[in-house]
Amino acid sequence: MSHVSMSSVTKEQPSPAANPNPRSVFSVVRQKVTTKHGWFGDYDYRWLCLPSLPTARSKQPPFYGIDDELPLVLAIASGLQHALAMLAGLIAPPIIFASALMLDSDTSSYMISASLIGSGILSLVQMSRVKLWGRYRLGTGLLSVVGTSFATLSTASAIFDMMYANGTCPSTTAADGTVTRGPCPDAYGMLLGTSLICAFLEIGLSFLPPRILQRIFPPIVTGTCILMIGSSLVGSSGILDWGGGSNGCQARPTSGIYQLCPTVGSPHALPWGSPQFIGLGFLSFVSIILTELFGSPFLKNASIIVGLAVGCIVAGAAGYIDGSTITSAPAITFLWVYRFKINVYPPAILPMLAVYVSTTMEAIGDITASSEVSRIPVEGEDFDSRIQGGVLSDGIGGFISALFTVTPLSVFAQNNGVISVTRCANRTAGRWCCAFLIIFGCLGKISGFFLAIPNPVLGGVTTFLFASVAVSGLRVLSYIEYTRRDRFILAAALSFGVGDLLVPTIFTYLFDGVNNPNKGLQGLFESITIVLSTPFLISGIVALVLNLILPHDMSQQDEDEEVVNVAQDLEIQVLERER
Repeated sequence: MSHVSMSSVTKEQPSPAANPNPRSVFSVVRQKVTTKHGWFGDYDYRWLCLPSLPTARSKQPPFYGIDDELPLVLAIASGLQHALAMLAGLIAPPIIFASALMLDSDTSSYMISASLIGSGILSLVQMSRVKLWGRYRLGTGLLSVVGTSFATLSTASAIFDMMYANGTCPSTTAADGTVTRGPCPDAYGMLLGTSLICAFLEIGLSFLPPRILQRIFPPIVTGTCILMIGSSLVGSSGILDWGGGSNGCQARPTSGIYQLCPTVGSPHALPWGSPQFIGLGFLSFVSIILTELFGSPFLKNASIIVGLAVGCIVAGAAGYIDGSTITSAPAITFLWVYRFKINVYPPAILPMLAVYVSTTMEAIGDITASSEVSRIPVEGEDFDSRIQGGVLSDGIGGFISALFTVTPLSVFAQNNGVISVTRCANRTAGRWCCAFLIIFGCLGKISGFFLAIPNPVLGGVTTFLFASVAVSGLRVLSYIEYTRRDRFILAAALSFGVGDLLVPTIFTYLFDGVNNPNKGLQGLFESITIVLSTPFLISGIVALVLNLILPHDMSQQDEDEEVVNVAQDLEIQVLERER
């Protein structure tokens, strides 16, 4: 036996064997709640909960597959880990949406609750595998959870900017040129309505064979989009909140309520970029790093929440937290407590269609990763049906989430890391995760607390979170071979994407020279401007088009010639040095 196989035998416990004798639901429940084995099983809970050192080596617990029998305590603990791992990614988008639209604290708190409840409900659908007709199914049948797509977050920012610029949303301009935005809940309703009708695109794409989708959207396209999504969110939200806020105070105006962050009337209001704000965000950021170094597996999976908790404790002690959002939040809430006027914003149709194409690409990659960590084959008809069911559930989820007053919910990738660490891919744990999310959402005070988190604390955490998205894009790009053709496509796509990141207003004035356009033409101009001003949309489109039109046959020959030329240049340099 080889050295590798010996180490795997000594470090890992055997996987639990499935019970060959099926039992009734009642007998299973009775065995779970009345026996010690049903509650605890043979799992090593010390490994899960005790702190670890970076150099320590410990025996791995057994792996639990998607339908293996799972102890009740482990199911609850694993479900809580998944819920905590998702929490930051679920609360950040509604907080950012509410801040961009200047919504009041009650509405903002409701949006957080609706996001948590909607994620819990639609994750249950995604974990199912309902047979429809023929070979078509609904859901992946894996421990797949859903949350607000960061692609929507990046695109919505450009859509809202356009609404304020063209007068759809109110704003005032001070004598010194400072623009102050007014509350605009109708803009959120327009985003929901546009998302609702655009969801049919992803529903239609789900019925295409996965191989065709993967051929149209290879890693060079998907990786570029994900990289740009994460990078743009770091610059447009994460790092701005770290400095004190992204509501207009980052411009450091000389008059108005945004002279200080978050506003002049807030506790401990300071100018944007003050060292106190930077220190609070850095404390949250460092807490994440220390948790990864020394935390138990349970805490490592919740490192983002640990960073938020540490930052909030210090911020609260220093007087930076305004508790009014907690006291004003209801004890119990649910969907539709607050409603928005559902409408369609025509200039947002094209960008939102691109968002659903992006979520389709993300879903395929995330479902593949979930299958790998769940030890499910990633080829064959069974895997194709999981892809089809997952994309279909994503599309239907985008439609239903709009009715839930939530922006499109798509498959989350964060939970694959939890599965990998805990070695638990069981859907029972996933259902407990959904239960925790729904409970968190229904308890309105929890949403009020999340809303009270100071911007620098939230910014330090979300900067790390959004940077993790960018790293995921780099990981996808690592699958390409970087031939001359690949490098050319990537360079062309990043020319637009990185250019947009560094100079966001480059395409804002593109159609200013058109005199008196009619309403339809003006809407088209605004739609094109939104696409061109959103880094992941324009870079993804460039990568997609070039990947389809550039030939493959000559690229490898050119690559070989380039390698030969480089080798010859190196030989010449070596000879010159020897002389």
